[in-house]
Amino acid sequence: MITASLVNELRKKTSVGMMECKKALTETNGDIDAAVTYLRERGIMKSAGMATRGGTEGIIAARLSSNGKFGLLIEVNCETDFVSRNEQYVQFVDEIADALAASDAKTLEEALAVKIGDISVEDFVKAKVLALGENIRLRKFERFDLADNGAIAQYIHMGGKVGVLLEVGAGQGETATKDAFRDLIKDITLHIAAAAPKGLSRDDIAAELVEAEKDIFRVQLANEGKPAEMIEKIIMGKIGKFFAESCLLEQAFVKDPDTTIKKLVEQVGKELGDTLSVRRFIRFGLGD
Repeated sequence: MITASLVNELRKKTSVGMMECKKALTETNGDIDAAVTYLRERGIMKSAGMATRGGTEGIIAARLSSNGKFGLLIEVNCETDFVSRNEQYVQFVDEIADALAASDAKTLEEALAVKIGDISVEDFVKAKVLALGENIRLRKFERFDLADNGAIAQYIHMGGKVGVLLEVGAGQGETATKDAFRDLIKDITLHIAAAAPKGLSRDDIAAELVEAEKDIFRVQLANEGKPAEMIEKIIMGKIGKFFAESCLLEQAFVKDPDTTIKKLVEQVGKELGDTLSVRRFIRFGLGD
């Protein structure tokens, strides 16, 4: 049976109308992931990025050292928006973030073992579950430590719905103190939050994801009546566009669509007389 809640879940993930969502779920026996593919194959949902919207509530928080040498990102989930907006819950998440920033934890397992007072983060969360009567968990944790010259940057968007952690390297130590460099890393974190890249470069995009995209394109093109001998050539062009939309370095900069992030980094590097490189990033979207 296709329930209203199931239809609503698919609508939140895809921004597609109710009737189309219901039809997709009916065709796929209620399988959400299969329904997303069904909608994309028929051109009803144009972008793979539209299927990343989650319904989980909570807060994403970040901490950054004053010298930009390390930063961390956490996602602490709860069940309802009412709880996530509660001042006590915000303070609870802040306590976890502060404790982890003061620790050497580098993995989620290590983070859960960090002490807050006399108890671990894991037990601290369990106590809040009992107090609020909601399922609460530290779902994600990521820490970046600067490799050498450069800086770590962070950005929290939409009141804790999206978080970004970024490392940009430089050839010279003093570069990180310059305004142009600081503006650059700020702009890139804002871009990542808005554009939601899937990876830094093409090497970071899983081969199975690329093949899945090709399969969807084949179905779309066949449905459009394209000749079989043309389909593979068209697919190569579509995959090129997919990479341009998915890879951070190839994406059009949100503030200036005429330039890519790669070109922006090269341009600022020239202005500063240094060689800059985006080393890594992580983007948390609540519930993703």
